[in-house]
Amino acid sequence: MKEGNGKIKKYINNIRSIFVGEYKNGEKNGKYKEYDKDGNILFEGEYYNDKIWNGKGFDKNGNITYELMKGKGFIKRYDNTNDKLTYEGEYLNGEKNGKEKEYYIYDNLKYEVEYLNGKRNGKGKEYDFYGNLIFEGEYLYDYKIKGKAYIDGRLEYEGEYLNGKKWNGKGYNKNGKIIYEIKNGKGKGKEYSNRNNIYVGEYINGERNGKGKEYDNNGNLLFEGEYINGKRWNGKGFNKNGIIIYKLINGKGMVKEISPFGNNIEFEGEYINGERNGKGKEYDILNGKLVFEGEYLNGKRNGKGKEYYNGKLKFEGEYLNGKRYGMGKEYDKNKHLIYDGNYVNGKRNGIGKEYKCGKLIYEGEFLNGKEKNIMKINKILKN
Repeated sequence: MKEGNGKIKKYINNIRSIFVGEYKNGEKNGKYKEYDKDGNILFEGEYYNDKIWNGKGFDKNGNITYELMKGKGFIKRYDNTNDKLTYEGEYLNGEKNGKEKEYYIYDNLKYEVEYLNGKRNGKGKEYDFYGNLIFEGEYLYDYKIKGKAYIDGRLEYEGEYLNGKKWNGKGYNKNGKIIYEIKNGKGKGKEYSNRNNIYVGEYINGERNGKGKEYDNNGNLLFEGEYINGKRWNGKGFNKNGIIIYKLINGKGMVKEISPFGNNIEFEGEYINGERNGKGKEYDILNGKLVFEGEYLNGKRNGKGKEYYNGKLKFEGEYLNGKRYGMGKEYDKNKHLIYDGNYVNGKRNGIGKEYKCGKLIYEGEFLNGKEKNIMKINKILKN
């Protein structure tokens, strides 16, 4: 492939999918095929300007699940590891347009919402992993603008949103009584978050500002103090036994964040300006296993770090603004190296090497996660 043009065979994570097709200007253009890791065909057809355009989709048994003509059709996609339906909806001009449904991997509905030009626009509903309704209302360019929010099946908030923040509306307790009201982003009351945390305190500009307290869903106090622009600023943090585990002064301190779903630590590390700044570690909120260790800046991963999956090293390298940026290495679940090279904005960009089962399959330049020179990959595969 030269200057992003040519034919390519690409392994996605070396595990789940294989794409074989044509590229132009670094995008999918022309004939294309997609296979799962076992060689079962998932899609065969054409792409136009990186959009799915003409072709057919298949399930693991080879049955046709959808057809597209000139970017138009009704699509059904399945998880290629367990054959469960993950998405169904209308496409127009190669993008999501119309009514769509997305599912969690165990069949429970995640979203049912209207799309326009690939973004959520119109009426929609969101559900948690257990099938409980958590929001119903209206969207504009992927943002909530008006609707109702629910916690454990009951109404928690009803009103308007601005840039994803509660702006004009009312909050309710479990008995349906109004416990707070927000006008132009300002008010005082009680908020139930989708992470099962409960906040009681003051709001300005749709964010936590002033005195407040946070509790878990069992009523255990997690933090008490002052907030600035939605951030914990001055106060004390507690574990589930009521023991003080950290203090914040002017947004600074060594912090341990407790998961709202158990007594596991979610994050431990340095805070400056009410955010993660400096060295820290992240843990899985359900099983407590380490998922990241490294450096942070302004609440995001920045600098050197390592990612883990089920206790095994998944990635090590550099980050910028929360994304992989700079030199890094990726590993599969068997600890085999699958990529060694440069990243930009979380994608493989620049010089790098790609491996499969420990063997080199590509060496050269990458652009937006895609190989640029197909001649090199063909030569390596033949050898």
